[in-house]
Amino acid sequence: MSLIPATILTGFLGSGKTTLLKRVLSEAHGQKIAVIENEFGEENIDNDILVSDTKEQIVQMSNGCICCTIREDLRSALQLLAAKKRKGLLDFDRVVIETTGLADPGPVAQTFFMDDEIAESYLLDSILTLVDAKHADQQLDDRQEARRQVGFADQIFISKTDLVGKDEVDALVHRLKHMNPRAPQQAVHFGDVPIKDVFDLRGFNLNAKLDIDPDFLKEEGHDHAHGHDHDHDHDHEHGEHGEHCDHPHHHAHDDDVKSFVFRSDRAFDPMKLEDFLGAIVNIYGPRMLRYKGVLHMKGTERKVIFQGVHQLMGSDLGPQWAEGEQRTSRMVFIGIDLPRDIFLQGLEQCLV
Repeated sequence: MSLIPATILTGFLGSGKTTLLKRVLSEAHGQKIAVIENEFGEENIDNDILVSDTKEQIVQMSNGCICCTIREDLRSALQLLAAKKRKGLLDFDRVVIETTGLADPGPVAQTFFMDDEIAESYLLDSILTLVDAKHADQQLDDRQEARRQVGFADQIFISKTDLVGKDEVDALVHRLKHMNPRAPQQAVHFGDVPIKDVFDLRGFNLNAKLDIDPDFLKEEGHDHAHGHDHDHDHDHEHGEHGEHCDHPHHHAHDDDVKSFVFRSDRAFDPMKLEDFLGAIVNIYGPRMLRYKGVLHMKGTERKVIFQGVHQLMGSDLGPQWAEGEQRTSRMVFIGIDLPRDIFLQGLEQCLV
C-alpha cells in the first residue's frame, strides 16, 4: 500500500482553520480526506457537520470524507485510521490534522519521523499555517506559539486581509518573510483556496525544490560568500536595509523567531559538516524549527539536499549538478533566538 499523504493545518485561535477545512472538505475535488481534529480546538467542525456521539469518534461524511476527533493521542488516531484503511473498512486518500490554535506544530511533525509504525504508513506532505491579518501583530508579539507556527510553515495563508489596510498587510507580509523566507504567502478569503495550494506541496520531500524566496537570498547573499562581515547583522534582523526601508513601523518587532541564510561557492568537507551540524543540533535543536539546504559537497557530482525539524535531520542525494551550473551551497535556518554568528562562522569552517 502506498504511503498516505498527511497535512498539518495550524494557525492561531480564530485565524480561519475551520473555515478553510470546511471548504476543502465540501469542495467537489473527488478526494476522500480524513480529518483528525484536536478536540479542544476553539470550534469543532463536528458541531456543524458531524454527530460525535459514536463510540469510535470516526464519522463518515456524505462526500466520502471522514472526521475523527482525537480522544487519545495523535499516534493512536493515525494508527487506527491506517489499520482501518488496510482492512478496507475505511476508504480515504489523505489525512489532514487540524491542531488547536495554541499548539506548537513541532511535536506533531515529529510524530511522522520518530514513530516507525506511523512512518511506514504516512508521508508528511506539509505544514500549512493560517495567519489572521487583523490580529496577527498582537498575536505574534505576545504569543510564542503563534511565532512558532509561522516558523514551521511550508505555506502561509493570510486571512481577513479585507479587514485591514494595504499598508498593514504589506508590513505583515514583510514581517512573516523575515521569520520564514521559505514559505510562500497567499491571502485567502473565507477559506477559498485552490486545492493545488493545499495538497501535494511536498514541503517535507527532500528532493523538492529549495523554496527560499529568491529576493531574500539576493538581498543578503552578497556578504556570505566572502568571509562574513558581520557588522550589518543586527540591522538585518530588523529588516532595515536595502529595498525594505519603506516599512519603518516594522522595526518595532524584534521577533525571537528569525531566519538567516548561508551560502558559499566553496565545497563542504562532508566529515566536518556532519560533525558541526551534529553539534549544533545537539545544543540548539529544540530552538531550530525548520532548516533546509542544497549543498555542494566534496566528493560527489550530485547535489546533497538536507532538511530538519528540531533535532531530526535527514539528507539525501539530489540530482546531478548541471553542466555549467554554478555549484553553490544554500542553507536557510529558521529558529528561536539562534546565534547566527556561531552558525555562519561554523559553517564557513566546514568548507574545503
